[in-house]
Amino acid sequence: QVQPVESGGGLVQPGGSLRLSCEVSGGGFSFFVLSWYRQAPGKERELVAVIGRDGSTNYRDSVKGRFTISRDNAKKTVTLQMNSLKPEDTAVYYCYVVQGGYWGQGTQVTVSS
Repeated sequence: QVQPVESGGGLVQPGGSLRLSCEVSGGGFSFFVLSWYRQAPGKERELVAVIGRDGSTNYRDSVKGRFTISRDNAKKTVTLQMNSLKPEDTAVYYCYVVQGGYWGQGTQVTVSS
């Protein structure tokens, strides 16, 4: 059974950093395309970053240069390093396994002074 589980959210001041991790149980991790989504209150869920099987990455424009997605196939983990955080980054962040459409439960990120 594939199950993503996120960790690492919290409260941070503007300009600060947070590191989100997602551990994916079950088999086949190295073959998965993995992504992070976020959903702010009253808004639709949006794609933040995606990493392919070969390590190639893509980001939404608003986080380019600030966020970095990476994967560790041995640890079955995908990570989102978030720097220079802004209040508009406040949202629940979700890990998503593209193959099979598996969602994590989400982790809250709040950027506020």
